[in-house]
Amino acid sequence: MNGTTRRTAVAAALAAAAIMGGALPAVAADRAPGAVAPAAWYGGAVAGTGNELNPESASWDPTSGRFVISSIHQGVVSTVGPDGVARTLVADPTLVSVIGVKVDAARGRVLVCNADPAGLSVRSTPGSQGHVAGLGSYDLRTGARRWYVDLAAVAADGGPHMANDVVFDADGTAYVTDSFSPIVYQVTADGRASVLLRDTRLGAGAGQFGLNGIVLRDSRLYLGNYQNGAIWEVPVHRLGALRLLVQDPRLVGLDGLTAGPDGTLLGATNRIGTDSSGQVVTVRQHHGQARLSVANAPVPAPTAVTKGPDGAYWVLSGRMDVLFAGGATDEFRLVRLPAVGR
Repeated sequence: MNGTTRRTAVAAALAAAAIMGGALPAVAADRAPGAVAPAAWYGGAVAGTGNELNPESASWDPTSGRFVISSIHQGVVSTVGPDGVARTLVADPTLVSVIGVKVDAARGRVLVCNADPAGLSVRSTPGSQGHVAGLGSYDLRTGARRWYVDLAAVAADGGPHMANDVVFDADGTAYVTDSFSPIVYQVTADGRASVLLRDTRLGAGAGQFGLNGIVLRDSRLYLGNYQNGAIWEVPVHRLGALRLLVQDPRLVGLDGLTAGPDGTLLGATNRIGTDSSGQVVTVRQHHGQARLSVANAPVPAPTAVTKGPDGAYWVLSGRMDVLFAGGATDEFRLVRLPAVGR
């Protein structure tokens, strides 16, 4: 269909919808400012495209009916609707590589983890790699910055740092993992940060990715370790009760974590830097013990699992395998997972 024919078809559909009182077609409404994209438009997959974004994380925005995605390569935050086109929401020059993002719809904000894990951003500098860790709060509608805090400065140890993933509780307090230091930060709703937990058991070898995904459930944090396949559990108000929930070879390469149904944890594992393989893992607790189920991921090099339209769970591939191999691509994918944990 050429451009003229397409414009004519869209105009005719809009006119028919107006006359009959029907809904606008997806191709038009998804592009309309402020329009909410219905869940039915998503189907089972989103074939995304953006300017070499390489998103590592995704979070669902129920107020707009769109995913919010990060970008390791461009250092921006974008929104993605059913048409798969990434539209820039946050373009803050402070951001080098955007890693974890989390939508806080109740407060109209998106929390953004800033880092430079591998010098692969267009904004990387010789001094930034491995030494950037920050959390920003941005308006979910306009993308304007509300506040930004330098977590590496809060750590105050002069070592390597990388803000990776973030969750928040009912009062808006955020918790952030540091992949290059065994630290979990706590950041209040108005941007005041402190070290919540610093424990060498949470770390990894020099130059390795340690703490990664994080989940908050019933005032307990669940912390995934990429290098050694461990998941730790710690009550937020009783940090001395930190315990190893599970460590399993099948969890090595554990990247993003999310709270699944029926008390489960859902995560994605990958072998970025080695190949494009990856799995989706489900962790179930039974009498304090963890049980795992593992399935091959429907996308290459998956990095995150997020809740999406209609409460289903989706897995993200930002083609980190391509980026870390020195390549470039505009493509990314979000694929709906079969019902899990039920």
